[in-house]
Amino acid sequence: MASVAEGRGRRYYCYREVFPFATMVAMESINVGLFTLFKAATEHGMSYHAFLVYIYSIGALILLPAPFISYRSTVLPRLSLKIMAKIGLLGLIGSTSQMIGYTGIAYSSPTLASAISTLLPAFTFILAILFRMEKVSIRSRSSQAKIIGTIVSMSGALMITLYQGPAIIFRPKPSLSLKHSLHSLQSSNWTIGGVLLFAEYFLVTLWYTFQSHIMKEYPSQYTVIFYYDVVVSCITSIVGIYSEPNPNAWRVRGVGLASVIFSGLFNSCINNCAYSWLLGWKGPFYVAMFKPISIAIAVAMGVVFLGDPLHLGSLIGATIISIGFYTVMWGKVKEENEMVEENGASSTGSGPDHKVPLLQNSGSHKV
Repeated sequence: MASVAEGRGRRYYCYREVFPFATMVAMESINVGLFTLFKAATEHGMSYHAFLVYIYSIGALILLPAPFISYRSTVLPRLSLKIMAKIGLLGLIGSTSQMIGYTGIAYSSPTLASAISTLLPAFTFILAILFRMEKVSIRSRSSQAKIIGTIVSMSGALMITLYQGPAIIFRPKPSLSLKHSLHSLQSSNWTIGGVLLFAEYFLVTLWYTFQSHIMKEYPSQYTVIFYYDVVVSCITSIVGIYSEPNPNAWRVRGVGLASVIFSGLFNSCINNCAYSWLLGWKGPFYVAMFKPISIAIAVAMGVVFLGDPLHLGSLIGATIISIGFYTVMWGKVKEENEMVEENGASSTGSGPDHKVPLLQNSGSHKV
């Protein structure tokens, strides 16, 4: 009997702890892998305008049944013109962030994109202050932690963007890079890429905030994402036709075709489902705390597959960003605990084990 109970305990532990951990590491690896594959495809001449059109078209096709299921639902409200207009605005924000972001990766590297993606909690805190959604008390330890963490994160991001330093790891013959490509990025291109990625993830933060507002009015994630994918496909098509009039730019093959298929499949469906499941089961803090892992994964993939040199500035900057990230996250946890303690006496069901949403939607660093 003891051995049976022990076996059940091990299975329960694997289900509750090991499986979510492995899933998060896999999802972060997939995200960085998609960035790396995209970078390799652009080095082989693929246009990022065509890339965006194709991946969001694939996403819309995969999610095509969602609006029909929502239409037959008796629980969901009517999909009004007002909600559709908000989804259109969401698509405008998302398409802008995606075009800026993939341009930034083309100029820099997946490592820089993964590092700056950890600024999402800091950007969320800044937006909350600007829109007066959050009050800051200098005497509060949670506010102090969030302020200090935000400043530290921004400092690390500035360092990794403006200072490269000497290369400490360099592989001269990567397996996916072009034979005639440069072995190192020019400093000016790296800085341009960093600025573009800054802008992208600030827009991503705005996208999360606006998406949360839409989901309150129409709580059907897959239907909203379907129409969002359609809007982004239309916007990127218009921009792409204007920017890439040459028909050859729209032909994808080899690494480019693989990048389009995998990005359309994983970004639009599998990653969203996995992150939504983990957000509901383990909580947003659990999902968000894995973000710095993507930096290490991006460094490894960049060196092995793209031949991107690891610079001293990137290593120091990523370390500083990670410290600031976890400081902001600690401040958020401290704040939620303080709120639960304050409301514990008057609110039934509130207590030490009461879960409050924290950094909702922060699990996915691409939209």
